[in-house]
Amino acid sequence: MSKEYGADQIQILEGLEAVRKRPGMYIGSTSVRGLHHLVYEIVDNAVDEALAGFCTVIDVSINQDNSITVIDNGRGVPVELNEKKGISTVEVVYTILHAGGKFGGGAYKVSGGLHGVGASVVNALSKKMEVKVEQNGHIHRQCYEKGKPITPLEVIGDSDRTGTTVTFLPDDTIFEETVFDFDTLKNRLREMAFLTKGIKIILRDKREEEEKVREFHYEGGIREYVDYLNKGKEVLYPSVIYCEGTINDVYVEVAMQHNDGYNEGCYSFVNNITTPEGGTHLAGFKNALTKTFNDYARAQKFLKENEQNLTGEDIREGLTAIISVKLGEPQFEGQTKQKLGNSEARGAVDSVVSEQLTYFLEQNPNVAKLICEKAVLAQRARDAARKARDLTRRKNALDGMSLPGKLADCSDRDPKNCEIYLVEGDSAGGSAKTARSRATQAILPLRGKILNVEKARLDRILSSQEIRAMITAFGTGISEDFDISKLRYHKIIIMTDADVDGAHIDTLLLTFLYRFMPELIKQGYVYLATPPLYKIEKNKKVWYAYTDEELNNILTEIGRDQNNKIQRYKGLGEMDPEQLWETTMDPEKRILKKVCMNDDAMSELDLTFSILMGDDVEPRRDFIEKNAKFVKDLDKYC
Repeated sequence: MSKEYGADQIQILEGLEAVRKRPGMYIGSTSVRGLHHLVYEIVDNAVDEALAGFCTVIDVSINQDNSITVIDNGRGVPVELNEKKGISTVEVVYTILHAGGKFGGGAYKVSGGLHGVGASVVNALSKKMEVKVEQNGHIHRQCYEKGKPITPLEVIGDSDRTGTTVTFLPDDTIFEETVFDFDTLKNRLREMAFLTKGIKIILRDKREEEEKVREFHYEGGIREYVDYLNKGKEVLYPSVIYCEGTINDVYVEVAMQHNDGYNEGCYSFVNNITTPEGGTHLAGFKNALTKTFNDYARAQKFLKENEQNLTGEDIREGLTAIISVKLGEPQFEGQTKQKLGNSEARGAVDSVVSEQLTYFLEQNPNVAKLICEKAVLAQRARDAARKARDLTRRKNALDGMSLPGKLADCSDRDPKNCEIYLVEGDSAGGSAKTARSRATQAILPLRGKILNVEKARLDRILSSQEIRAMITAFGTGISEDFDISKLRYHKIIIMTDADVDGAHIDTLLLTFLYRFMPELIKQGYVYLATPPLYKIEKNKKVWYAYTDEELNNILTEIGRDQNNKIQRYKGLGEMDPEQLWETTMDPEKRILKKVCMNDDAMSELDLTFSILMGDDVEPRRDFIEKNAKFVKDLDKYC
């Protein structure tokens, strides 16, 4: 069957039609993540006013109808007629792509936003939007529906303040979900407040009977951010190291502090936008840090003449750092701003950090000694870990001997078809091996609780038999050796008992994967199995319930009487292979929960792992007390 392809088949999308037709191109996706991105775009505009020195307070409200209102006390969007378009400048900003003060007109030296398309894109993806501008003694208002103005810009009152108020309701025909999550917004707005020294950002949730309010205001800026991220950790020295300067019109701010842990937490930002994949500014920081500390360690004889230099990884062990640059024309790799490409940012960060860190180390020899000693210990542990990895590589070279003995592998060799179950205990592992589909399902039994990698260096981690078995079975390697293309299974399924111990094992395994193989989670290869809690029998019929609510529903349906036999499963080992297959392993019937992580909240994610899996008890107790009432929703986070 032929399909015509001629002039009539070529579509021209006018105005904001392109945004509504392909929203993912402008905000990344139409999922919950894309939904929250709408808020960040409007708040970014207010933050730009703050960076320019004209805004001190941003007020964000989630309204009862799940619309969002953002109020700032900046200069207000210009209301004058735009001569090029013949309409008000307000209408230009909110209805025309790539219109605004971020394109060389001199309104902003630096700005965030989604390549300057934020306001109009949010308007296009909203059922309705209302913009109020207080300026020149008047309140101006214009209303829109799906990106199109339905009223002219009109004066509706008088005001002695300045600023912009934007209220928008996301279009539920475009977004998969239109309910805003308070905690997601809270984490991002807190981050914005840390990165914009002195600004006050208020978040309100008006959907409940009692309004929930959080206020973020940090005069110390990113220094306070480092303090916040090191909460729950034992810091090596009391003061945060701070470097600040401007070189070639690139404003550089860096704050850092070491703790006694083993994980590195370096977070980079450009014009307040997070850059999860780093870029030139992060490269400049790492280069300055490595060179400065090696020069100091050599001069002070922490390293002997015949000893090799410290690597960047050695020096950054246990380091929490914020690298923030602001520049006029940021060049990002990709639409979603994952990585900075400006070459001048590398030189600016390198120069500022090298000079000021050198001065700090000379002025604070006790702190310098603590950091150098920790790095030297890390170097020795790295050498031990390298030997362990080399041993693993040599074993892998002998192909027939490379896989762990207790792994029951599958026969299919296409990773897309294959899945591996990490099973708690040898007993359940035996049932799973019998129950599985041998072609596509591999079973790796794990004995007991694996090592908590949050509290161990890599050399000790690689000495753990259970962890080595997982690394070898997956085939990817870890850390700098990690190669996702060598992954042997496209589903890694954690299957543990439905009890407290099982949940703890889940957490230990997720901690290991997050710290050493995060791409497995980012690319959607990690899942949690859901075994049933109850088996119900009546008149030779069998039902399985996965929650207490489901149990009650089944009992209501079949009748509550003495013929009911209810078994509460305490562990996977209580199920025979047929039951395990039917309830937890059959791809047609099982329930799998995909484990997801959000690049926009990496610092919060790191902090959560540190609090829950670290040594300090107090922050963990506070976290549990604060979040216990939400426990039913923990497994829904994605």
